[in-house]
Amino acid sequence: MMPRVLFVDDEERILRSLRMLFRGRCEILTTTSGHEAIEWVRQRPVHVVVSDQRMPEIGGVEVLRAVAGHSPATMRILLTGYADMDAVTASVNDGEIYRFIEKPWDALRLIDTVEQAARIAQDGFAAPPPEASSRKPSLSTVAARVLVLDDDGAVAAQVRELMPEAVRIEHATSLPDALDAMAVSEIAVVVAQLSSAAGDVAEALKQLKRLCPGTLVIVVSPLRDSRLVIGLINEGQIFRFLLQPPPRELLRRGLLAALQRHAELRADAGLLRRHAVEPSRGDASTTPGWLQQAWRRIREATALRIG
Repeated sequence: MMPRVLFVDDEERILRSLRMLFRGRCEILTTTSGHEAIEWVRQRPVHVVVSDQRMPEIGGVEVLRAVAGHSPATMRILLTGYADMDAVTASVNDGEIYRFIEKPWDALRLIDTVEQAARIAQDGFAAPPPEASSRKPSLSTVAARVLVLDDDGAVAAQVRELMPEAVRIEHATSLPDALDAMAVSEIAVVVAQLSSAAGDVAEALKQLKRLCPGTLVIVVSPLRDSRLVIGLINEGQIFRFLLQPPPRELLRRGLLAALQRHAELRADAGLLRRHAVEPSRGDASTTPGWLQQAWRRIREATALRIG
């Protein structure tokens, strides 16, 4: 059975192009109305929703947020020609999208992305529903550790204030210290301060998701750099992006949601596929030796925990 993919865009010419591109690859639904798209998802199984962001009635992020509420198993992709910062951050914080694709799109990349998302969604729809008792794993039943990477300890202090005593908070002031901590024990959530678009931290967060897909990452940064955030979404599947200083309530809600998601991922390993990342565009040949050793220790430690 072919997957069902819904494309949402207020421009009919874009929808025509998408219908031609995906003809024969999936069951195609198209609409110029975000409200109609939401209603369709409520009425029938839809494996993937690909929505434009800038539409007159309702934005793409709002569409995908509503889709997630009605059909969590549906994979969500934002397709837009306007990579403004507010839309990019909302796409990860509110829509929890799988990918952010920019117009004009690369046809092969778009096909590959949608087909990957469809396969993941088909497995999710085919899986038996969890028992009521297992839908919301208790945080007390898992190793709830939060690692905060920031140089002055301000974010770590805020996290300690917001989290219950049952959650263990660890603090690292440098990337090597943070990676050492991850090689020692399983980390549920990483809160990483990102003060520069260059350097090792952003690339490390992308590599981290490949080695530890069950670890959720919250990025805190003063940088209003949409290109940076798009890379972190597509190549690092970050869970939240918060501008610094992070609002207390947003940080608290993000942390609790991340801990809950980590518990769900530990309870159902099949959900990890929803956090698959694109290949990093960084140059692996320039990775410092100490960083390669750190990844090897984390890889070995993760394998031992799984085994």
